[in-house]
Parts: sequence; structure tokens; C-alpha cells
Amino acid sequence: MSEVLSEIVAAGVVQITMNRPDRKNALDRASYAGLIAAITAAEADATIRAILLTGAGGSFTSGNDIKDFAMAAATGEGARIAIDFLEVISTAKKPIVAAVEGFAVGIGTTMLLHCDLAFTARSATFRLPFVTLGLCPEGGSSYLLPLVAGSKKAAELLMLGEPFGPEAAAEAGLVNAVVEPGTALEAGLARAKTLAALPPESLALTKMLLKRGAATAVAETIGTEARHFAERLKSPEAMAAFMAFLKK
Repeated sequence: MSEVLSEIVAAGVVQITMNRPDRKNALDRASYAGLIAAITAAEADATIRAILLTGAGGSFTSGNDIKDFAMAAATGEGARIAIDFLEVISTAKKPIVAAVEGFAVGIGTTMLLHCDLAFTARSATFRLPFVTLGLCPEGGSSYLLPLVAGSKKAAELLMLGEPFGPEAAAEAGLVNAVVEPGTALEAGLARAKTLAALPPESLALTKMLLKRGAATAVAETIGTEARHFAERLKSPEAMAAFMAFLKK
């Protein structure tokens, strides 16, 4: 079974699906490699005008696969491939629309900061549990989340690491709209179709201009966070948190 599925679902629209439903689409190294390949292929395909990102089995993604991450830390591999994915999604030139059902945890939430549009089901659950796991923010979230949510809300979400609902996600600027359970993909596809029908050069230019002011800061923040994240992966706090999680 492929960890990531890629299929044309409408004229000019490719749907990229995180596909580990038995693990709530937890992302391991193979999943990241699949996401990188799928987004890179969509970027290179002139017939693709918009990317629709979602998860299989009623969940977006429960975040990093802790067992896989613990193994990566033990072998010294760290989080490099996850950072590679974040660099790819944050610099994509084509519009990306996310459709969220179920869980959007950790990178499942931070990747939304790099999507152009996002829609969530009313039943979804978001969480940024980096501190809880002895880690630190990633994906440029320590820069982008205060920018869209405000410093106090960003501190609440990133420091406390508590679960929050779709309405809070909308208020924090993580999603455009909250829709009924089971309809997030439908809402996302409708917007992706609209984007795909627009003049592509004008659309790409508009996306570039929207991101231009923060692009350098985002890239620098992703790199800085990545260095600290790699160090934290090997820390006693993170190891203890991982072991406690794996014993559940």
C-alpha cells in the first residue's frame, strides 16, 4: 500500500492523499518522501493548476509517526526528510488547498500555514503538542502563527499544546471555513476547481506576491527551528516523552 496517493480528480486538479488510515495517517519517512514526490511532480506538470491535499479514512494526519521518529533520532537521521517536505510545500508555486477531517496534529496543523486555502470539518481536532513531546515548533510556525493568530493566541497554542477545535482554528487563521463533517473534501475540491479555471500565470504571480514579504523570514525560521528540533529529538525530555507515548 502506498503511503501517499496522487490522482487527477478534476480538470487541472490533482488530489494528494496521505494514506495510512490505520495510523490516522501518521507521517513516517516513506510518507514524507511520497508527499515530496507528489508535490514536486504536480509543480512540474503544466496540466496541473491546483493541488488538493487531504487524508484517507476520515483523518487529515495525526502528525509524525512517533515510533519512526524515535528510530530516526536513535540512528542520527533526525527530522531531515520532514524539513525537506516543509521546504517543498512552503515554496510551492501552484495553489494548495487543504481539506481537513479528523485529526490535524503537529505538522498536520503547521503545514496548513503553507496552504493557500484550507477547509475543516466541524468534528476535526487540532493540536500543536511540541512542548508536550519535549520538542519545539517546526514548519515556520513560530513565525507564521503569531503573524496570522496574534502573539497571545500563538503562545497559547504552541506553549500549552492543548487540543483545539475547528472554530479556534478558523479564528487563528489556520483555515478559511468550517463545514459539516464529511464535507471538507467537497468544499476543498470546489475551491480547487475554481482556482484551476483561473489564468495560471496571474494566479502564480498573485501567490508569489502574497508570500514575497515573508518568504525570506519563513525560510530562515524553518531552518532555525529544524536545527533546534534535531537537537531536541536527542534530548532526555523528548526520549522520555516518546517512550511514555509508545507504552500507551
